[in-house]
Amino acid sequence: MRKFTKIVAPALIAALGLSAAAPAMAQPMRHQQQTMRHADIRADISGLRAQIDRAAQRRTISPREAAGLRNQAAQVQRLYAQYARDGLSARETRMLETRVNQVRVALHMERRDYDGRRG
Repeated sequence: MRKFTKIVAPALIAALGLSAAAPAMAQPMRHQQQTMRHADIRADISGLRAQIDRAAQRRTISPREAAGLRNQAAQVQRLYAQYARDGLSARETRMLETRVNQVRVALHMERRDYDGRRG
């Protein structure tokens, strides 16, 4: 019985201690991932604005097209601000990424149509 208390009991205590520490260690990882999500979305939105401004400067899109695309980018920015108050969930991140991609596609299409009109 003494062997049990000397060898097995400390091993059990150590195993229980490690299993209790795992959720506590996961918390900083979640926070870090959430911070990275925020940074990625903010970078995508600011990059989108820069792409629109660059296309307008180069006159590959008309001022009217640029204004419409800027408006869409501003809507994405407002949606990000609304979601970011409580922290971004995976669903909200996907939705924001989808919106950013929709504006990017619209910018690409406006560059290629050469008609100077929205849509």
